[in-house]
Amino acid sequence: MTVMKYVLGLMALMVFTACSKQQSPIEVSTEDYHKSVDKVTEIMIHDIFSPPVASRIYAYPNIAAYEILAQQNNEYISLAGQVEGLTSIPEAGASDINYPLAALIAYMDVSRRLIFSEESMTIYRDSLYQQWTNTNETEFMASKEYALKVAEHIAAWMDGDNYKQTRTMPKFTVDIEDPSRWQPTPPAYMDGIEPHWNKIRPFVIDSAEQFRPTPPPPFSMAEDSDFYKELKEVYDISQKITAEGDESEEIAIAQFWDCNPYVSVTRGHLMFATKKITPGAHWIGIVKIACRQNKSDFNHMVYAYTKTSIAIADAFISCWDEKYRSSLIRPETLINEHIDENWKPVLQTPPFPEYTSGHSVVSGAASTALTSIFGADFAFADDTELPYGLPVRNFDSFNQAANEAAISRMYGGIHYRKAVDIGLQQGRSLGQFVLENLSMVKDENLTFN
Repeated sequence: MTVMKYVLGLMALMVFTACSKQQSPIEVSTEDYHKSVDKVTEIMIHDIFSPPVASRIYAYPNIAAYEILAQQNNEYISLAGQVEGLTSIPEAGASDINYPLAALIAYMDVSRRLIFSEESMTIYRDSLYQQWTNTNETEFMASKEYALKVAEHIAAWMDGDNYKQTRTMPKFTVDIEDPSRWQPTPPAYMDGIEPHWNKIRPFVIDSAEQFRPTPPPPFSMAEDSDFYKELKEVYDISQKITAEGDESEEIAIAQFWDCNPYVSVTRGHLMFATKKITPGAHWIGIVKIACRQNKSDFNHMVYAYTKTSIAIADAFISCWDEKYRSSLIRPETLINEHIDENWKPVLQTPPFPEYTSGHSVVSGAASTALTSIFGADFAFADDTELPYGLPVRNFDSFNQAANEAAISRMYGGIHYRKAVDIGLQQGRSLGQFVLENLSMVKDENLTFN
């Protein structure tokens, strides 16, 4: 009898312990979200998404997460009715929903719909699901059910942005009769990527051409023309910095901001691609750095990712609209034809027209968004490129980083000066418009919490 009581008591204790463990609240940290963003970036590098497409992949999942958090925290304002075509997400019914958990689940589910390597995201997600189930199955299931409803809502909205339609539109036609028009560049001579990106539905800007920049200098190979002077400037800078070799700060800057997912390497008869992050991914990495340094809480972190990713996405739409309107030829093509047939730029020329500089436009927009969140004098150490063998660079502000990202394209030999200078203006004007037309927090002091 004594033994039986002991056994029953032990069983009761085990059940009590299990139930106590089961009822522990699930804690979702900012690092959980950062790691999930990093996982999406890792998959995008593997899948080799173009810079414009990558910007779309960042924007929608962050919006899904943000909208869930705005349901619970009334200091944050829903984007429904502010972002083009977005309606209010379903309201949360269950009382035991863990909102940060639901936000992270929605982020992962929307991301999974946007990438090619879904299995990689699914494996990562399921490992987290198992942890959360073991901690508190009731809370997890309620949060997951709500998150997936929101993900479906965001997916339906996403489906109407014309992305699918642009997949079947014709390739860009090269005009070989016009010497000013863009031509495919070595070594892969790829077709121009995303020539129809201006047809993608914007998030905040009114249209793709709202921030249409002034045209580039008129094409002319006369040595006294503004255009030729810009071409010669690219060549002269390249000659100077390559002569300096490893001591060149300009080459270090160019390589740090390369962010070209299409770099082709030739080994004999073999050609293969080296994989890197996109310009947008670099700035998303800076969001992570800033949030960690600022010790941002979960809500503020998602707010920062969302605001910046929206500015980046609209910047790509605006920039690509101009690229395929002006369709300006790259320096590499003209320098090889008219100045030095053996010349190669420091960086490999990416496969799309020259004007304006995508790095400049996107950096201008992203830095404007980040400055509004963390302040004008936010100094940080940028370690985004460490995984690609490049050292940390230090910046006194986001604007300083944007200036360096922009000029890096001239140092790399892939852009003329006007594309850099005008592109930076284009991005900053667009970024300011996003700030003025997107209300996300009721108290702007929250941006410095």
